[in-house]
Amino acid sequence: MPSENVPTDPEVLGRISYRWPTTYGVLALVALLGFVGTLLRREDGWQQSTTYQSRYGDQWFTIPNFSVPALLTIIILTAVLIASAVYAFVVARSRRELPAWVHIVVGLAFVLAFLTWAGAGKTSVIPITSLLAGALALSVPLIFGAMSGVICERSGIINIAIEGQLLFGAFAAAVIASFFAAPYLGLVAAPIAGAAVGALLAWFSVQYQVNQIIVGVVLNTLVLGLTSFFFSTVLADNRETWNARQPLGIIEIPILSQIPIVGPVLFRQTILVYLMYAAVILLQFMLFRSRWGLRTRAVGEHPKAADTVGIKVNKRRVWNTILGGAVAGLGGAFFTVGSGLAFGREMSAGNGFIALAAMIMGKWNPTGALIAALLFGFSKNLGNVLSSIGSPIPSQLLLMLPYVITIFAVAGLVGRVRAPAAEGIPYTK
Repeated sequence: MPSENVPTDPEVLGRISYRWPTTYGVLALVALLGFVGTLLRREDGWQQSTTYQSRYGDQWFTIPNFSVPALLTIIILTAVLIASAVYAFVVARSRRELPAWVHIVVGLAFVLAFLTWAGAGKTSVIPITSLLAGALALSVPLIFGAMSGVICERSGIINIAIEGQLLFGAFAAAVIASFFAAPYLGLVAAPIAGAAVGALLAWFSVQYQVNQIIVGVVLNTLVLGLTSFFFSTVLADNRETWNARQPLGIIEIPILSQIPIVGPVLFRQTILVYLMYAAVILLQFMLFRSRWGLRTRAVGEHPKAADTVGIKVNKRRVWNTILGGAVAGLGGAFFTVGSGLAFGREMSAGNGFIALAAMIMGKWNPTGALIAALLFGFSKNLGNVLSSIGSPIPSQLLLMLPYVITIFAVAGLVGRVRAPAAEGIPYTK
């Protein structure tokens, strides 16, 4: 007989969600029918192997290339996926929250199964360290853009202008670094350019209470037009003065950079990547452990209540939007000085919108947005690597991968997400 203190009514217990068991089941089915089934149909399926490479640059200690039996490895990983789906089903039936480690195990198992299948029987190797290093590099502007979105939208301002802030930051970094032949000056100019776009967004959204989505789209178009005009008229005519390559130097962290696989990925980077680490950690702490974060979340959730306790709602929204623009502008520097490239027309290439998707997928949390942005960066670089080793999947489909993930993320793959209650709503005292 159930205890009187334990609720038994389904409405009191809450609705059972089978989202994760279904997702894991689909991944297991893809691995079973797609990966295992494909290799079983080959005459030499059991004899094929996949070779992995971990060496990356000069290191004191490196792991030599190693090969694994493709079909057996995929079968084991598929069994892990099936077991995870069953475990997720049991957890869902008991109305408990699925532990985070299950997501990590499923993600690693599916990616390794896919890589093993893609490289089965190939003479080329799969460069694990290069794959991860490239994924981190491609994630840098996404992470900065997602952090910008978190700052602005937690304050109640919808920042659709991340794309323009990234592009203007890239433009300013390239021009200033080229003119002064100093990439670090370009790194200083980038957040200033992004802050300028953020200031325009704040001005129209707070002062004139214009629809924030419309303002963001207009600012993206404005920045695109301005940078394209100056690129065609000024930068193209005198590239050596205004648009020369000025790469940031690589900074190696002693000892840590020599760790196999992880070292070159995390600790052999430019200062921009180290600033990204600091920005995520600092924002996570400040947003949930400081008075600034408490007030920022207050004006984004219930501005009238915040106003009654003396918080200047609109002033905080303005300054936070400018700060968010500066963070996005710093991310834009990756496209030029961060990558050692000259500025190119439309070089942000939609990364601002993917950063918005990462922010939503991360549920307006810096850590969640970081993980989502890394997922997008990994999917983008995965397409590049597999195209170079001759993957059986058409390269066009691989290039579509990050955008497909974006669609699924925005469509609610991560479950119900709730934006800050006062997001996009002008406040009048």
